[in-house]
Amino acid sequence: MNHKKILRLMRKFNLFANIRRANPYKQIAKATQEHTVCPNLLNREFEQVEPGKVFVTDITYLPNRSGQMAYLSAVKNVATREIVVYEVTTTLTMEIVYCMLKKLKEALNGNVHPEAMIHSDQGFHYTHPEYQQRVKEIGLIQSMSRRGNCLDNASIESFFGHFKDVDFKQATSLDELKRLVDDYMAYYTGTRKQWNLKKMTPAQYRSHLIAA
Repeated sequence: MNHKKILRLMRKFNLFANIRRANPYKQIAKATQEHTVCPNLLNREFEQVEPGKVFVTDITYLPNRSGQMAYLSAVKNVATREIVVYEVTTTLTMEIVYCMLKKLKEALNGNVHPEAMIHSDQGFHYTHPEYQQRVKEIGLIQSMSRRGNCLDNASIESFFGHFKDVDFKQATSLDELKRLVDDYMAYYTGTRKQWNLKKMTPAQYRSHLIAA
C-alpha cells in the first residue's frame, strides 16, 4: 500500500504513531568512545629549563558588558612562562582551539623541540580526534591532567589567576575586550618581572635560557 494512502487513512481515523526519541545517554556514550584521553605525561613537572619543550593550554571565561560571553584560549611556555599564543572568541566551538593551534604552528616556525609536549585538561576540545590529529601534525606529544584535578595544570591556572586581576568585565564590546587582553599580554611578557625568573620578564628569561 502506498505510504500516502496510509497517511490519509491515519488522518481520517485520527491514528498517531509513537515516535521513539534517541536516548541522550547513548549519544553521550558514543561521543565519549570517539574521543580519546591521553596519559598525564607532564606529571606536574613544571620546573623546566628548555624553552619550547613543554607547553600548557586551557580555556577560560571572560564575562563582559558587550552582551556576549567571551572565551580565551592560551598556550604557555612552561620554561619561560611566556604566553606564546592566544585566541579570544565569543563561542566555544572547536574553532577556538584550531585557531590557537594554527597560531602556535606559525610561532614555532618549524623549530619544534624533539620532545615537545602540550598539556591540557580532559576537556571536550582536547579529547576531540581532529584536535589530536592537528597536534600530531605540528610535531607535539599530547598530555592530559587527571580528571577533575586542576593541580595537574597548575601552571596555566596560575597565569589565569593573575590575568583575572584585570577588570575585563567593564569592556562594553568585543573589540575593547580584545584590546585589554592584548595590553595585558604585552605587559605580562615584556614588562612584568617575576621573582622565580631571576627577577626578569618572561621575554628576558627566554633570552637568558637560550644564551645559557
